[in-house]
This record gives sequence, C-alpha cells and structure tokens, in this order.
Amino acid sequence: MVVEALIKEKVEVIFGYPGGAVLPLYDALFDADIKHIMPRHEQGGIHAADGYARATGKPGVCIATSGPGATNLVTGIANAYMDSVPVVAITGQVPVPLIGTDAFQEADITGITLPITKHNYLVKDVKDLPGMIKEAFYVSVTGRPGPVLVDIPRDVFVQEANFEYPERIDMRSYRPTYTGHGGQINRALRVIREAKKPVICTGGGVVGSGAQEELLKIAEMAQIPVTSTLMGLGGFPGGHPLSLGMLGMHGTVCANYAVTESDLFIGIGMRFDDRVTGKLDSFAPEAKVIHIDIDPAEIGKNIAVNVPIVGDIKRILGQMLKKLKKGDTREWVSQVDEWKRLYPLGYEYSEEELKPQYVIEQICKITGGDAVIATDVGQHQMWTAQYFTFNKARSLISSGGLGTMGYGFPAAIGAQIGRPGETVFCIAGDGSIQMNSQELATAVGNQLPIKVAIINNQYLGMVRQWQELFFKRRYSSTFLEQGPDFVKLAEAYGAAGIRVTKPGEVVPALQQAMEIKDRPVFIDFQVASEENVFPMVAPASPINQIIGGGKE
Repeated sequence: MVVEALIKEKVEVIFGYPGGAVLPLYDALFDADIKHIMPRHEQGGIHAADGYARATGKPGVCIATSGPGATNLVTGIANAYMDSVPVVAITGQVPVPLIGTDAFQEADITGITLPITKHNYLVKDVKDLPGMIKEAFYVSVTGRPGPVLVDIPRDVFVQEANFEYPERIDMRSYRPTYTGHGGQINRALRVIREAKKPVICTGGGVVGSGAQEELLKIAEMAQIPVTSTLMGLGGFPGGHPLSLGMLGMHGTVCANYAVTESDLFIGIGMRFDDRVTGKLDSFAPEAKVIHIDIDPAEIGKNIAVNVPIVGDIKRILGQMLKKLKKGDTREWVSQVDEWKRLYPLGYEYSEEELKPQYVIEQICKITGGDAVIATDVGQHQMWTAQYFTFNKARSLISSGGLGTMGYGFPAAIGAQIGRPGETVFCIAGDGSIQMNSQELATAVGNQLPIKVAIINNQYLGMVRQWQELFFKRRYSSTFLEQGPDFVKLAEAYGAAGIRVTKPGEVVPALQQAMEIKDRPVFIDFQVASEENVFPMVAPASPINQIIGGGKE
C-alpha cells in the first residue's frame, strides 16, 4: 500500500535508513521501481529530502525506523518547517498494542513533532493508510508548504485490506486561499501608484510559488527597487539594475538605507524575520506596508500592515499585472543607485592571505552564476549571499529560519539527485562540514559530482565574530585546532581532495574540480582565520545602523 501510494504520488526518489520497525516496508521497496538513496545518518536523509524539494519544487520523501531513527529526523523536520519546505517523512513505530509501554525503540514521534510539522498522522488501522498518505502529500504541497509526518506501527505494515486510493482530497478544516481579494489588490495598486519611494522585498514564497517572472515584470513596469531575504535570493535576478541585494543583519547598505527611507514597503512571501527587520519600531518607519502571503497567520504577526493580501503569490501578481500602471520613480531609483555607488560590498584583497570572499567570487565567475549552491550555516553562508549573484530561482539551497549547521552537504546531495545534469556546489565551513561529513559515503556511492568548497578558517566563524565584537575577543570554545585533514578525509571515502592556501591556486583548483564528473570533490580553502562578515547590524539595532559599511 505504501509503495503503491508513493507511485501514485509520482515519487521518483526516497531517502531512507532501514530498521526493525520498517522492515516490511523495505521488503516491499526491494521490488519497487523507486530510486532509494541510503544516507549514513537519518538527519542526512531528511536534509537530502529537503534539498531535493528546494531544488526541484517536488515534495521530498524520507523514511526512518522507530525510536532513534525517528528522533534523528527532528532537526531536519524543524528545518523544513521554518523554511516552508514540502517534505513527507514516513516513520516506523512499535506495534499498536505496545504503544505507550516504553517498548524497545519506542518514541512518541507524532507528539514530539507536533509543533514542527504542518500536520502529522499515527496510522492505527490499515484501512486508513491510503487516505492518510494521500492527505499527507496534499497538505505538504498545498497552501504554505511544509513537512508532514506519517507514523506507521509495525503490525499495521503487515495487515491486509483492499487498496483504495482517493482521487482527490477535500478537508473541511483546511482550504487554503489562492486567489487574492479583488478589493485589496485595487487598494494595493492605488498605494503603489501614489508612492514616491517604494521598495519590494522578496521572500522564499516568491521562489516557492514560481512567481519570479511576474515579479520581474511588476518591478520593471513600476520601476521599483527590489531587495530580498536570504530565502528569497534568486526570486529576482541579482544582477538586475533594480536589485539591491539582501536586506537585514548582513544585507547591503543600499538595501538597508532604501528600506529605512522608503514610503512604501511591499513584502512578498516573506515573514518579517528579526534578522531582516532589526529593531521593529525602526523598520521602514515612514512606510505604508503591503504584505502578500498565502499564510494569513503571517500577516500582521510582526509588523503592522496597511494592505494585506492573502493568496498564492504567482496568481496575485498576475492579477496585479492586469491593472498595474507604469510608475515614475526616477528620483528614487537615482538615490538608490547613488547608495549603491557610495557603499558597495568590498573587502581587502591580499596576494598572500586567502580571503573567503574572493573564493566565492571565483566560484560565481567559473560557473557563470549558473549553478545550484547549497550552503551550511555561518560566515560562509552570509558571504555566499553577498558575493554570489543569484539570477535564477531554486539556485540557493540554504537553512534560513532554523540556521542548521550540517545542513549543506546532505542538502547538496538531494539537489544533485534532483537535478542530475547540473553543477552543484556546497559551500561549507570547517565546523559545519564535520557535522554530516559521513554523507561522503552516500555521495561517492551514488557517483555524485558535488563540489564542496570548505571555507576553512579553523574557527566556528560566526560565533567567533560575535565574540570579537560583543565579548571582548574572549574566544570561548570556538577555535577548531583539532580539525581533520579534509583532503585525506575525502580520499578515505573515495572522493577527490584538493588543498588551496593562496589566491593564485583558487581558479586552477576550481577548474580541476569542475572536470571531475564521477565523484564528489572536497576543496579545502584555508582562509584568513579572523575575517569578518560586513556589513553587519548588531542584534536589536535599527537596520540603518551599520557596522563595517556606510555610516557606522
């Protein structure tokens, strides 16, 4: 039943780790025409399913056994929940009569994941199984996407019943709104027409909705500068003249200044996260706010909104395009361009010491920006957001809301499997990569040509930066002096390993990595150990109070 349901949902690949409670399912999978990828840790499996979903737009599917197998999925489920990623997790459970008895490898995974799933199911009767799986996929991908968990006891796996798979799902308690309210759209268009200093901010919802074409048309027609959250990068072409780059704590000076000085802020598929807004009462203080989002719970949650519009972003922007008038914002665009000129991103290049920003610039150049970039979390993640130009949707795979170290490499595995002919880079820190480096076995075993650029500064870099700036350089437990030889580590698994210590070695190393097509490559970039990510806004400060860029 489970295998047949997955086939009907057009699932092409599963990331799973077997165990006692799911043995009947794995026996059925033995003959199934579904690609199965076995990670070396369940967390690697769900991160790979998450990366697959972000890279393809299809739901990612993972399997784990009961108890520790299921609980090892928890961080990945929370990660997908925070970033609105459609993942369906199938877990095994102890037999129904043993639930609640503290049986061997029992964990209440539906209870544990209740706050971090969009919905979850415990299947106690085999007759309910097909309908619950159908609902799980429906809930995961509709409305605001998210993770759904289906927990199946071992005795249910071996029961029999007639297989009846629902044609469609009609849940009275769950009916997302897709079409925007006509009156609210007209109000928004009127406010846009009256604005002199408007700014659009794109979030992950633009990417998830596939609305990049409509957004581009609106920005060009109305001549509105566009900034982005981390999750929204690629939703609007980063190389476009109207692009301001990323907003917020490590955003560009021009983006932060433009939002602060704006008279209209149009938030599209974003959730006004604290890393974006900084001090709330100083965020866009003179601006009216239009907020477009499919999740009504997000509207007004953090910021007061003048014109709320609930619905699917692609559909709403399409509705707006039919009535949008060409705008005259020449003075405003000229002011924004002046901020770009005065306060560009920059760093001090050195011929002797390798700078991490230079590495990422060269990755962008050698790929022409045409690559899928998965990142881990930390300084390297922010440098990637700043120095890699994302022109296409679904080109950045990164943990935003949860900030999960160890995410990038398994997510890159999922992305490479989902987009097999494309160049996939994982940009990682020497701290993050060690959290799931065992997935080298998965990448080698599946001959995945992922290029892993390790920004090796021998520190937990972002934590060290905060200790430098806010804790008087008291580097408590952030120095990674016992790091491995990453070249030898890669070679031990059968991957390629390259070490880079000088700027002149960067391009040849990247060229060498690009030529390897049958296995992953670890490139150990040994960079300046105390380089910082600037610009930066201190926590709970207004976003126009910027350290290391503009008016400090």
